[in-house]
Amino acid sequence: MNARMTNLAQLLQRHEGTPDKVLYRQWEAGTAAGGSGEAAAWRDYTVAQVIALAARWQQAFRARGFEKGDRIAICLKNSVQWVAIDQAALGMGLVVVPLYVIDNAENIAWCVGNSDARLLVLDTSRALPRLRELMPSLPPVVCVEAPAAAPDGAPSPRPQVDTVDTFLPADAPPFEVQPLESDTLATIVYTSGTTGKPKGVKLSHCSILANVEASSRVISLRDTDISLSVLPMSHMFERTCGCYLMLYAGVCVAYSRGIQQIGDDLAAVRPTLLVAVPRLFERFLARIEQAVAGSAVKRTLFRMTVRYGWKVFLGEANLFERLAYARLQPLVAVPILEKLGGRLRLAAAGGARLELRIAQTFIGLGLKMIQGYGMTEASPVIAGNREDDNDPSSVGQLLDGLESRISDAGELLVRGPSVMQGYWRNPEATAKVLSPDGWLNTGDIVEIRDGKIYIRGRSKDIIVLSNGEKFPPEEAEAALLDNPVFEQVMLVGEGRHFLTLLTVTQETDEKKLVRLANQQLKDFPRYVRVRRVIAVTEPWTIDNGTLTPTLKVKRPAVTQRFAHSIEAVYGRDPED
Repeated sequence: MNARMTNLAQLLQRHEGTPDKVLYRQWEAGTAAGGSGEAAAWRDYTVAQVIALAARWQQAFRARGFEKGDRIAICLKNSVQWVAIDQAALGMGLVVVPLYVIDNAENIAWCVGNSDARLLVLDTSRALPRLRELMPSLPPVVCVEAPAAAPDGAPSPRPQVDTVDTFLPADAPPFEVQPLESDTLATIVYTSGTTGKPKGVKLSHCSILANVEASSRVISLRDTDISLSVLPMSHMFERTCGCYLMLYAGVCVAYSRGIQQIGDDLAAVRPTLLVAVPRLFERFLARIEQAVAGSAVKRTLFRMTVRYGWKVFLGEANLFERLAYARLQPLVAVPILEKLGGRLRLAAAGGARLELRIAQTFIGLGLKMIQGYGMTEASPVIAGNREDDNDPSSVGQLLDGLESRISDAGELLVRGPSVMQGYWRNPEATAKVLSPDGWLNTGDIVEIRDGKIYIRGRSKDIIVLSNGEKFPPEEAEAALLDNPVFEQVMLVGEGRHFLTLLTVTQETDEKKLVRLANQQLKDFPRYVRVRRVIAVTEPWTIDNGTLTPTLKVKRPAVTQRFAHSIEAVYGRDPED
């Protein structure tokens, strides 16, 4: 990357010399009705079209007096519009505040108010009534979809709600990219957090650019690649790796319509790259296992293919296993991978821990899959496995430009150009994780062997049993999830004399669940055993307040939700 690049909008500007290059693809519903208008279809967007749209947003910002440092909140589904607003704002030195479309109105209002955003861009006006209740001083709003008209005689809504058509001018001067100081703030990204109010992570242009450059050395990207975008761009993993990194490399990005249409989107787009959280690959695996469940022959062939393929990957396969895999791979694996579009050459997982079972399966089928690790506070990538040096039980090696050390408590500390400036208007929270000399405490307990980082748990989530035994539950919970009978899990037992498993499952036999859980925990110390299981069938979701927008379990919320059941468990003899 050019050493003089100090503005993220230069990532778009650098493609001006190839105006006809297709940068984006998205599904558009069309306007066809009664045989007229445009039919729903995938539409391509070229460099010239994206730059022109971004230039119109910049002119709209200028017309309303926006100045360098002003905050623009974006609460949209992934789209070309999202990219254009982002690049327009960044090019002018404005600060982007990304928000989750699926988040509740209370969190959205908090983030808009805390950041003092001067503009809020929404997909629809659906959340506006609640936002107005929560925020009498709600800033001007632009809706991508036209708001419903007010009834005759009703007062016009305040503050003013624009559509994109009324907000943007028809024409604009050329796209502008201002030269910026190296520490210029680019974005405030609110972490979903499992406790308390979201904290706004301050990331500069140069911090994110440094992360993009270092990430580009981890995986091979080609300007002929096409990536299917499935994570929201309000998630920093998607924004850096799924948006800026792809823009840097000239990779075409297609925006998925959503998880319900993911199969159709894979078939239509036929991506070569897929960057996603592990949950997506868990869904794929569940469908695969369901497809082979009804046939003993299919099930056996599938398991043999995965087992032999994994041994080939490890370099441990004997001659028979290599020959068998060579026959099984086209027979069993290729049809399965066709369901992912048939052209996928690399899958990168991040944002949460990737279960080894998932990696073993897809790698065994012949898909190149690597895992990375990071956090919003580091822009966000900290480490990643390399394509030619991949240990799926680790999160790989530190990115170039970062240095690390381990605290006395076993936590990973990192320092380097991609580390945040601090939390927005929250010096107390900043001081807890960022030292004066720039060391960021990740809160993750790790082991480092041969340059690779192995995550062992979270220091904040340590469970201390009443006998003094203590352990971070994350690794044990990951082991439990290796058995598909456990759909979601959380261990409880703080201050108690034994552990209880809270799980979302369709199995109702508690004794069986206890037995299956402890089979998964057999490699852990003996005190990490489950004596009771609280089984529920209703999934933990964002809507019911038990998951964050990034799909992390809100431990306090789940504990409170099942407090009565937990107390009932510990109120009886565990040997009953």
